[in-house]
Amino acid sequence: MQLQLIQSKIYEIREQRVMLDFDLAELYKVETRALNQAVKRNIDRFPADFMFRLSPIEWETMLSQIVMTYPVKRPKVSPPLAFTEQGLAMLSGILNSAKAIEVNIAIMRAFVLIRQYALSHKDLTDKLKELENKYDTQFSDVFQALNYLLERDKQEMDQKQRNRIGY
Repeated sequence: MQLQLIQSKIYEIREQRVMLDFDLAELYKVETRALNQAVKRNIDRFPADFMFRLSPIEWETMLSQIVMTYPVKRPKVSPPLAFTEQGLAMLSGILNSAKAIEVNIAIMRAFVLIRQYALSHKDLTDKLKELENKYDTQFSDVFQALNYLLERDKQEMDQKQRNRIGY
């Protein structure tokens, strides 16, 4: 259950999988403000590829796509910090509570599961494309015949819907 909860809090932003500061604060059972203060005190540990602040446009887009109560907790004028997988690992170094360690282990497991799923899914997609390319030429006549039949059926349905005039 905890892995599913964590996976639901992993977003894809700027073509990276990230977790947002308010979700992390909720998981760590600390205030977002406290988490962000700890990050600011150790800002040299968080280069741009470990953590970044969402742009106002990215934040607005997320608010419109995700049903959440966070706008009450966080004003729209202050976009959240987004932590990449490396940033999350670094975050574990500055948050030393037992809860933070437990949550970080679960987060790392969630990222590993997502990566494994993505790799297996990519392999399947590649195999399907390969088969499609291999058999496209052999089955082009079949595809053409199917398209013809579909178009013919559509035309017949259109004809049936028209009001007949005369006998």
